[in-house]
Amino acid sequence: LGQAASWLKRFASDPTQGQHALPPLDEASATSFQRKVWKLLDRIPSGTTTSYSDLAKQLDSSPRAVGRAVGSNPWLLLRPCHRVVGANGQLTGYAGGLPRKQALLMHEGASTV
Repeated sequence: LGQAASWLKRFASDPTQGQHALPPLDEASATSFQRKVWKLLDRIPSGTTTSYSDLAKQLDSSPRAVGRAVGSNPWLLLRPCHRVVGANGQLTGYAGGLPRKQALLMHEGASTV
């Protein structure tokens, strides 16, 4: 918990200072596909976005399957699912709500908001 709090403080003060090392995240209940999707989420740089279809292409999967895996991510800020947008660049689904997703992307300086 202390590591997560430290990570959140660094993110709040400067979300663009590289990919901060994540604290250990419990993935015991995740499927192997979810883990693959989540690893891709971890690689999306702060201040950028990608689409569900782009992630699906990397995994030879469907955007819907990727969307389900992204939506099952229990670590909303720590694992940056807010950086995934629709193929047209529009904000879509976020467990924290679209206004929060937009605010996070703006905080990171993303051009797609």
